[in-house]
Amino acid sequence: MSRIGNNPITLPEGVTFEVKDNVVTIKGKLGELTQEITDDITVKTEDGTLVVERPSDSKTHKAKHGLYRSLLSNMIIGVSKGWTKELELVGVGYRASNQGQVLDLALGFSHNIVIDIAPEVKVETVSEKGKNPLVKLTSFDKQLVGAVAAKIRSFRKPEPYKGKGVKFVGEILRRKAGKSA
Repeated sequence: MSRIGNNPITLPEGVTFEVKDNVVTIKGKLGELTQEITDDITVKTEDGTLVVERPSDSKTHKAKHGLYRSLLSNMIIGVSKGWTKELELVGVGYRASNQGQVLDLALGFSHNIVIDIAPEVKVETVSEKGKNPLVKLTSFDKQLVGAVAAKIRSFRKPEPYKGKGVKFVGEILRRKAGKSA
């Protein structure tokens, strides 16, 4: 029995939901998202809530039941509240700045890394004296925010000895002891 798939999703105010030819479209104040679903899974609305149903208890139907319920829930949260990821640059001389949708990172290489961010993602950089620089990514699409954040993190992953690199805010790093004298 799928615990996640059986949970109904409440539709907040201002969010509209439409299913046409196995494509679910969800519109809200922040944007519009679409998701294609398989023929087996059905999505119904019952007095302000979404219910995802499966035809049988086969392994693939159970897996897709929970998957599509989670995807639809993330879409609804995204178009109503939005998603935010924060990255922290840990290291001496590591800097971040942005000009509109262009992010400029100084990560200890001989050159700066310049990235064009997708127009759906809002970029904000915060640099306070005495604190590590932060990069805030905000969008209505959870998958896109996660992909952009992972791409930025991949330029300089945190290393296990000093913890230098680009890490998510709140991420716990596995640290190693250095050489013992």
